[in-house]
Amino acid sequence: MAGADDGHCLMAVVACSEKIRGLSVAFLRILGVAVAYYAGARIGTMEGVVRVQGADVSPLWPSTGIAVTCLFLMGAGIWPGITLGALFHLVTLDPLTVVSPGVLAGCTLAPLCSYLLLRRVGFRIELDRLRDGVALVFLGALAGMLISATVGTGMLVINGKLPVGFWPTWLAWWAGDAMGVLLVTPFLLLVCRIRLPLRTDRWVEGTAVVVAAVVITPLAIQMSLTLIFLFFPVLIWAALRFQLAGSAPYALFVSVMAILEASKSDGAFAHHSLTERLVSLQVLNGSVALTSLLVAAVVTEQKNIRLKIEQACDALAEVVERLAPAEMARFRPLEGAEGEEERG
Repeated sequence: MAGADDGHCLMAVVACSEKIRGLSVAFLRILGVAVAYYAGARIGTMEGVVRVQGADVSPLWPSTGIAVTCLFLMGAGIWPGITLGALFHLVTLDPLTVVSPGVLAGCTLAPLCSYLLLRRVGFRIELDRLRDGVALVFLGALAGMLISATVGTGMLVINGKLPVGFWPTWLAWWAGDAMGVLLVTPFLLLVCRIRLPLRTDRWVEGTAVVVAAVVITPLAIQMSLTLIFLFFPVLIWAALRFQLAGSAPYALFVSVMAILEASKSDGAFAHHSLTERLVSLQVLNGSVALTSLLVAAVVTEQKNIRLKIEQACDALAEVVERLAPAEMARFRPLEGAEGEEERG
């Protein structure tokens, strides 16, 4: 009896330690998500086009992209980390007010709803199908981020801290959150899939793409608005030849360059009002993200189809090779008999 009791005690201790370890891992994940979300918020407010008292609204909000990525990598259970990261950011701006819970709710619900919508349609984080790119654009970004923009801007209206007007702030908030998903999420999903050693057989072409991007992108954005789309051939080149590995980093680079210019009212965005700059940025970033995601997804999908066809052909050839000797053995006796009859 004593041995059985000792065994039960040992099993209880092991189960308790496993539970504690699981809770510790979950806590560390939530804390890590909170830190990442807060870091993305700090980056997003470095160069905000719209700044209102009590909130910073940027046309590129990396935190939403970070949140959606973390949800897909670690599951919906890390949602408190999103709330905690948003809380850290709000505390650094101004003292909390009665509308702060509403802002936190919007910041948490938007990426969570995007995650659930994408899961509903079978989204794959490899982004290797056209349907994945389309789903990320329309469900993950444009639809899901309506929640955070509407709730957040509404809370600012209730609190009386909206000096620039509802629609400019709402547009900037929605555009920033949506672009965070469209530009940051594919980049982070790509980074998480990188495996060493990297391929070295295409360094020459890759270097050429990087040089073209560094030269053409600043030139196009710093010139007049009519020349701002000069970088699209480079973006398409990167997407066709390197798929998401080439298009996602370049799309993010183009967006950051455009935001920097728009925040200073220089280059292609000079002599334009706030609303015009926001609309131009939204159109530009949306076009860049759509081109990057869809072209890369189409090329990847076609490559995967061709690979599956080649594998099927190889498998069929192996089957034929295995069956061929047996079939030849079946017909050899018949051929011998026919030869004897002819000789007879």
